[in-house]
Amino acid sequence: MKLGEMQVLTVEKAVPFGVYLIGEDPGEGHVLLPRSQVPEDAQPGDRIEVFLYKDSEDRLIATRKTPKLMLHQVGYLRVVQVGRIGAFLDWGLDKDLLLPFHEQPRERVKEGQEILVAVYLDKSSRLCATMNVYPYLSRQSPYRTGDQVTGIVYETSRNFGAFVAVDSLFSALIPKRELVRDLKVGDVVSARVTCVKPDGKLDLSIREKAAVQMDRDMNIILERMTENGGILPFTDRAAPEVIRAQMQMSKNEFKRAVGHLLKEGKIEIGPDVIRLR
Repeated sequence: MKLGEMQVLTVEKAVPFGVYLIGEDPGEGHVLLPRSQVPEDAQPGDRIEVFLYKDSEDRLIATRKTPKLMLHQVGYLRVVQVGRIGAFLDWGLDKDLLLPFHEQPRERVKEGQEILVAVYLDKSSRLCATMNVYPYLSRQSPYRTGDQVTGIVYETSRNFGAFVAVDSLFSALIPKRELVRDLKVGDVVSARVTCVKPDGKLDLSIREKAAVQMDRDMNIILERMTENGGILPFTDRAAPEVIRAQMQMSKNEFKRAVGHLLKEGKIEIGPDVIRLR
């Protein structure tokens, strides 16, 4: 009998509060299927597909309901309550799934949120949720270099970049060098696959291909200048942090776009500002 999975067990005997089920190995003992879950015509020897979990008193219980997520699966669940030891998630069963505080990122979840989690077994063999979904994401994606994908950011790192669950299933990273804007946990991103690693992990970029990206950046600069009375209050000599914060592009991208606009005669560059011609 496997905790956290759907499986077919055999009715051993009926009792006033349900039926006891056994697996192929009688030495494993039996598990209760509560009366409300028992088919009307169930008889000893019948086989029933059930899901196994532990109730609030840590007793092994069977149910014919299918949970929204099973052991090691990744997906979205809604926070229904925040308690003393963590948050409780709508699992689709009579019992909510615990998301302990230590399995949450720095910013705690709130009631009503839809969050990406995986189901795991804790040290006491209880089914719990974690927002650290990395170990449970697949590296066998169908995507190739150049494909467009959609995913959710589940972790950020100053050293590495933004970790993304593509289709909530596949392991991916937006490297730090590709982060032209700030991303936070929970952000949904549309990105381009730039590399499929030998281990199957994906590298992503939220930028377009170079030529397309440059045209886009040129248009952004022109629109910003038009909105600002024909002036941009800094040049391509500004600090990378200023350019990234103001324009959501890297300094190299900004310099490349400004250079093309200058070559096309659309702007002129002063000591401290850029002006439309």
